Amino acid sequence: MVTYTRDGFPGQRMRVLPRPLVGEALTVGVTERLLATDAGYFPHAANHGRSRPKGAREAVVLVCTEGRGWCDVGSSTEAIGVGQALVLAPGTAHLYRADRADPWTLWWFHAAGSDVLTLLGPIVGGAGHAVVDLHDPARMVHSMEQVVQALERDETRPALMAAAGAAWNTLAQIGADRLAGPRNEAGPVQRAREYLLEHLDSPVRIPDLAAHVGLSASHFAALFRHATGGGVLEYVKSIRMARARVMLMTTSRTVAEVAREVGYPDAFYFSRQFRAVSGSSPSQFRQASRADHVS
Repeated sequence: MVTYTRDGFPGQRMRVLPRPLVGEALTVGVTERLLATDAGYFPHAANHGRSRPKGAREAVVLVCTEGRGWCDVGSSTEAIGVGQALVLAPGTAHLYRADRADPWTLWWFHAAGSDVLTLLGPIVGGAGHAVVDLHDPARMVHSMEQVVQALERDETRPALMAAAGAAWNTLAQIGADRLAGPRNEAGPVQRAREYLLEHLDSPVRIPDLAAHVGLSASHFAALFRHATGGGVLEYVKSIRMARARVMLMTTSRTVAEVAREVGYPDAFYFSRQFRAVSGSSPSQFRQASRADHVS
């Protein structure tokens, strides 16, 4: 039977809250909803591993910044490499471990609270675990380090709240990255979104947009819907109307001029679309926003 090392790595950082404090913090305020109970940084963690046949009490989040590792969940073995996160739901039996030849460097934390399952939903679904490609690993490491730094400060409520905020941001971003798909799939969608933002006044044809990012129309449409939760035309309408609202609030351009700026030659059609999205006509929206600004 292989014996793994839980901690004690040169240069590591680690904080574990005492269980009585965890129990108290999970009954009050912000930390009732989310609490980072443990957090740390393990550099070049040779022979690191944890076996939890009944899972952990909390959600477990690991982000790999160097090397690689493995996680056994059920009958499957998942590889975790640089720029990826391993997320385990509470109660998910697992064994994770560093690769013997190229041991991982990890930032990690455990999280409990009433918001945990909601935050885990987009990440693990019903599987209980997920390995997620991080679209901006440097930003994720910054968030993870904020969790550790807050717990290193002390165990006061302000420190626990700061750690909770950083942990919430980390889980939300991992969920967003999971929904957006792997980095190689999210790239074309992001390029398409940037193109659409730069060409709001231009007609939109999905085959042309797909060709612009080097994909077939059907593949692109499926990726776009998975990444954004909606179709291309819905997305275009939403960003056009968002730009229109800004222009109505900040400029004196007529409704017809605003309509043309955001790709609607027909001002009446634009007004109908604007009302459907924003709940009021462009003129009513402008009047209300100016009244709010004055007050």
